[in-house]
Amino acid sequence: MGDGLSLWLGHTALGRGAGEAYVTDEGVRGELRSRSEGRRVRLTWQPAGWSHDATLQLTVLPAASGTSIAFHQERLANAAERERMLAHWTTVLDTIGAATTPEG
Repeated sequence: MGDGLSLWLGHTALGRGAGEAYVTDEGVRGELRSRSEGRRVRLTWQPAGWSHDATLQLTVLPAASGTSIAFHQERLANAAERERMLAHWTTVLDTIGAATTPEG
């Protein structure tokens, strides 16, 4: 999860201990809740312009033919915000797929 974390969250120096604050180059800020290296990160997520934060959990799971990545986001304000975040995480998954697919 280490080097690939910027593909998920944007460029940031994410700490290792619960309660550590972070800010991405894209203006998202929050606080680390927990981190299991190579497996899971849980944190608060507040993009610039939001009046509230959400809770975000990113999980990497072994799968029969590779790896499965799961995004779970809680405390979104409304249906429109959920749709925007769904579009955002879909784009992130596309970026991860492009970065991890061998050229050939």
